Amino acid sequence: MLSIIIPALNEEKYLPLLLNSLKKQNFSDYELILADAGSTDRTLEIAKSYGCIITPGGLPAKGRNEGAKIAKGDLLFFCDADVILPDNFFEKSLEEFKKRCLDVASFCLTPLPQSRITSLFLNVFYNYSSILMENILPHAAMGIFIKKEIFEKLKGFDEEIKIAEDHDLARRAKKFFKARFGIIKSVNIFVSDRRFKTDGWLKTGIKFLFCELYMIFIGPVKSDIFKYRFNHYNLYNLKVKPKK
Repeated sequence: MLSIIIPALNEEKYLPLLLNSLKKQNFSDYELILADAGSTDRTLEIAKSYGCIITPGGLPAKGRNEGAKIAKGDLLFFCDADVILPDNFFEKSLEEFKKRCLDVASFCLTPLPQSRITSLFLNVFYNYSSILMENILPHAAMGIFIKKEIFEKLKGFDEEIKIAEDHDLARRAKKFFKARFGIIKSVNIFVSDRRFKTDGWLKTGIKFLFCELYMIFIGPVKSDIFKYRFNHYNLYNLKVKPKK
């Protein structure tokens, strides 16, 4: 069984989009776990209406860890609350995951709403480099598959890390347990562009670049140097439906 774990905080606008995309999948052997960081809107009400198991959360790393503690599946899928999964997502991604004998995997990202500029930004700053370096320097964000036995050996996400704890998880798995990591190429994940609109595309790109350099030359980011905040993004309506 697959355990889908979603950390969330006040996501009443975006969570239904994700949960609807999950319900449309032609795959049903999963459980839904929502790790809530203290939402004051309708997030919990919505999650319960879709059959989610609710557990107390916190910042993303803590929320994911808390969700994993009660997960029953032998494969975990960590997913951000503001993403949308395309049709046949699990059918395609799990087939590739098994065919390549992977232990940990992540995905390329497609922005919503879609445009040439936003797609170019994500391709240049994230997708192309993630594919090129998947065997050297793993990148994992927005959606992550990981075998539960590997996750438990790693003792989960490092909750002291302020930003890019997802990349750190994948890199520790490869470094310390020789886990087989790969970027799934058969399907992408659709992601909201709200964080880029709020912080600015150029500013966000520069922050990601310096964060990457910091991790390579210094180590995990455990200070607040990049001033990461959970759920401070403005709410932008996803008026453009993702292409299947």
